[in-house]
Amino acid sequence: MTREEILAKIDEKYENLGENPDTYLKGLLQAKPINYWDYIQVDTLLSLQKPRTDFEDEEIFIMYHQVTELVLKLMIHELKQITSKDLAEEILADKVNRLNRYTEMLMTSFDVMRYGMDYDDYNTFRSTLAPASGFQSAQFRFLEIYCTPVENLINSKGKERLPEIPTVEDLFDQVYWKDAGHNRKTGKKSLTLKAFEDKYLNDFIELAEAMKGNTLAEKFLKIDNPSDALINGLRDMDYLYNVKWPMIHLNTAQHYLNKKGEEKAATGGSNWQKYLHPKYQQRKFFPFLWTEKEILNWAESEKF
Repeated sequence: MTREEILAKIDEKYENLGENPDTYLKGLLQAKPINYWDYIQVDTLLSLQKPRTDFEDEEIFIMYHQVTELVLKLMIHELKQITSKDLAEEILADKVNRLNRYTEMLMTSFDVMRYGMDYDDYNTFRSTLAPASGFQSAQFRFLEIYCTPVENLINSKGKERLPEIPTVEDLFDQVYWKDAGHNRKTGKKSLTLKAFEDKYLNDFIELAEAMKGNTLAEKFLKIDNPSDALINGLRDMDYLYNVKWPMIHLNTAQHYLNKKGEEKAATGGSNWQKYLHPKYQQRKFFPFLWTEKEILNWAESEKF
């Protein structure tokens, strides 16, 4: 494109907006060149680690979780596009593959946690983190709501407790992750769960209401004769995100909390061995893509 053509396009752009192009061209004379560190906000990003102790590896722990939150944001970025637009199947399959690559990043990154911190240091500084818990990652919950109806985030015990015609509020009362901090026998909730619900539960309910009929799972069900590539991509996503990644998380927790048979408690107070196992969580984004036998044997082949 020639210089004259570029200027003509600029004129056209701003005239279509009802603006004077010359004003914007004059502004360019004063604008500073952009630098990498300003565009990426490097200084801000690198200032966000605020350890609570003097243990050096605590900073690793913080950065690892910040990286995880950024990857989850990447995934939600894709899911927002998927659920808000009518995408061609080819584009949808490409975005599902992106989601799978991001999940694989989450899986491999757990080695930073498992092998990147001193065992004794971690088990000392982590006591200062109570009652905070990775369980309180709201993006994790938002991602689930974009992927599938809330009904698919309730395990078999939770489904037994549902009324005949449940409201969204009823569904969230039984959602699988509440079992990490809700004693169903006594009705008591942990401080970790109560703080999390106070901050985010209304947002979760509002999003679930907005997503009715438009989750990734429901978008797929509207496709006539979906391709094997899309089906396999969604099956991979379900298993990577809801079985493989939780199992890696579980084995990493085992490394730090039960390495010496000590059965330490999680900072959020959950029964982590039971809560983290996908056989207990039973969440499946696309249950219609699995046989009854596969669903019954969910995660049976995974070692713990």
